[in-house]
Amino acid sequence: MALIDYFRSKKSPSSASLAKERLQIIVAHQRSERDTPDYFPKMKQEIIEVINRYITISEDQVSVNVDQNDENLSVLELNVTLPEDK
Repeated sequence: MALIDYFRSKKSPSSASLAKERLQIIVAHQRSERDTPDYFPKMKQEIIEVINRYITISEDQVSVNVDQNDENLSVLELNVTLPEDK
C-alpha cells in the first residue's frame, strides 16, 4: 500500500527551494542593473513623458535595457507596451 501512496502523492517544492530560486532571480536582476549607466532612470522618465504627449501609458509599460557585447559595442533596447485601440 505504501508503494501506491508514493505514486499518488504530489511532492510540492519545499519553501527553501522556492526561496533559493527567488533569490537567484533577484540577484540576477540586480547584477544586470549594476552595469547600467546612471542616466537611465532620467532617460526612461523623459521617454515616458514624450509618449504621454500622444497616448497615456504608465512607467511599467516601458523597459529600457543595455546589452554590451564587446567593449566597443553597446545596444540600447527600448520596449514600450502600447494600449489597445478601443
